Amino acid sequence: IFFRQGFFRMSSPTPKPAAGAPQGTQELTVFVQNLLQQMQTRFQEMSDAIINRIDEMGGRIDDLEKSIAELMQQAGIEEGDAGPGAK
Repeated sequence: IFFRQGFFRMSSPTPKPAAGAPQGTQELTVFVQNLLQQMQTRFQEMSDAIINRIDEMGGRIDDLEKSIAELMQQAGIEEGDAGPGAK
């Protein structure tokens, strides 16, 4: 609250920019470009990690299918014979 010519005046102080915050249009442009580049880099890293995990899971599924086929062969079961309706 500030006193001005005998009246009370409610006023909030003008917000000051945070330390390191861009001040001008040029700085803001550079700041936004850097932020977008960081976001794109992070997105690419996450995308690569997801693709790698999918590739790993695909390899594991292939190995599992081979193991099941070997077990079925050892048990004398043909691939078409096994299943919920097989007798």
